Amino acid sequence: MHIPDGYLSPATWGSLYAAMIPVWGMASRWAKKHLKTKQAPYLALGAAFSFVIMMFNIPIPGGTTGHAAGMVLVAILLGPWAAVLAITVALAIQALVFGDGGITALAANCFNIAFAGSFAGYWTYRLIAGKSETTGKRRITASAVAGYVGINVSALLTAVELGIQPLIAVSATGQPLYAPYPLSVAVPVMMGEHLLLFGFVEAAVTALVVRYIQQTDPKMLASFHLASTRA
Repeated sequence: MHIPDGYLSPATWGSLYAAMIPVWGMASRWAKKHLKTKQAPYLALGAAFSFVIMMFNIPIPGGTTGHAAGMVLVAILLGPWAAVLAITVALAIQALVFGDGGITALAANCFNIAFAGSFAGYWTYRLIAGKSETTGKRRITASAVAGYVGINVSALLTAVELGIQPLIAVSATGQPLYAPYPLSVAVPVMMGEHLLLFGFVEAAVTALVVRYIQQTDPKMLASFHLASTRA
């Protein structure tokens, strides 16, 4: 889902930078207020985990890639605001050091994956998990569904951002100046790949790690609460 440079118009990536700046600010305030010292290593570990699994990119027609992301897992364990920070760090390193995703498109990738994907997956998890036991199978099911939902929300936003480019940025002769594929191509291609393949990969990764946490440190799964969503 990494959008590279040159696929989004300045109006699009500029708007998404404007949207993400206050989100990053709220995530930073949340970390200062709620993140405990003993949780900081987990935040770094979450960023590293996401960084590694997102490096396994499979090119998708339409100017982007498909991969697992790990944002929902971090949101489940530390809260969605922590996931915003962790995934932003991972995406920034990938863009600046490895050229995986564009610098101008960094805010777009962060909005899609770090913000929208994290919160969509987190609230899906909370809805399904409810007040169930931290070691129960319901938590595993909830995490799998949450991972599937989160990554597909990210994929849909990516597809829409790419697909609207031929509508909003064309030359005098009507040629697309940025991403050339319309919504009728971008959305089916992106969603088909993620609904049928990458969503299940994300679900499996999230559920397997949650199962491991249940066996080794189930107290981590007892930490999700309303404060984790308040900036």
